[in-house]
Amino acid sequence: MILEQFDLSGKTAIITGAGTGLGRAMALAMADAGADIYGAARRLDPLEQTKALVEAKGRRMAIGSTDVTVTDQVKAMTEDAVDQFGKIDILINNAGITDRGRGKTFPELDDDDWRIGIDVNLSSAFYCSRAIVPHFLQNGGGNIINLTSGWGYRGGRNNFMYSIAKGGVIQLTKALAMTYARENIRCTCIAPGLIPKEIDLNLREQRNAGQPVGRTGWSREMGPLAIFLASDASAYMSGETVLLDGGAIAGGLLPAGYAPIAEG
Repeated sequence: MILEQFDLSGKTAIITGAGTGLGRAMALAMADAGADIYGAARRLDPLEQTKALVEAKGRRMAIGSTDVTVTDQVKAMTEDAVDQFGKIDILINNAGITDRGRGKTFPELDDDDWRIGIDVNLSSAFYCSRAIVPHFLQNGGGNIINLTSGWGYRGGRNNFMYSIAKGGVIQLTKALAMTYARENIRCTCIAPGLIPKEIDLNLREQRNAGQPVGRTGWSREMGPLAIFLASDASAYMSGETVLLDGGAIAGGLLPAGYAPIAEG
């Protein structure tokens, strides 16, 4: 049966930034597909909310307060996840920020702006991947899914740390895929387009017309793609970045403010 290839029963996934937004959406979707979840984030309250929703689906979820820009905390997170579940099969590097240095010109950006923007959006994926790879090697393989952005493809005016870091995530994905392909460790990447938080209806209405498909995305639309990339259905995929952006990159949406509207 084709649907059996999407089944994640018996697998466990670490998801960083699992307390809100895309992280929570992917946690819930993967729980629906049969996976247990280890959720990591700096704030425990949102993680507790995600945990309750996952457990309501009949799956297990453990949580840990983790700053993914700190190597020692990432190592502790990985060790705790293995202790809790015995074996980890999937890592989703989802944690990130978009607003560091916003409103500043390039000369105004200070060293902290640079370090924090790069560390949260790129170094964190490196640290988490580095921590889990030995476990994957010991257990015959594993699956890493990184999150990037359209900014990682195109760069942008007055957008330095975020676009640079997200471009780096795409290259990290390729490097991991090529390095560990023969060890049955796959690494793929998702590039979400404009997906406002569900509660931000005003932003959604403002941005809908500027998207090629006529609307912005929904967090819940991340789940099926994450399941596909985490499952045997994508067993021959590694090193790829999949755009989930309603045609934004293909449609030529530019960070300079020009946003063509699709005909029709």
